Amino acid sequence: MSTVERPYIRCQELLDFLYLYLGNELPEDRRAEFDRHLGVCDPCREYIRQYQDTIRLGRSAYAESGVADVPEELVQIILKTRRKA
Repeated sequence: MSTVERPYIRCQELLDFLYLYLGNELPEDRRAEFDRHLGVCDPCREYIRQYQDTIRLGRSAYAESGVADVPEELVQIILKTRRKA
């Protein structure tokens, strides 16, 4: 029996759900599609690396200023801006 290879998800699909992917909040089958895409897409892997670095640096900056966590309002503004891009 031959299996039909499904097309890879597009980069935009990965970016639309990146926050859920990084938070391990995607269903297992959807996460597998993301992992499959990342296995062949250098630009998306680099984007995720930069995205994670930005989050880490942002948290670090707030930790040094005495703020316990990144304010939810800031997170929402960043996410809204990202969706418009």
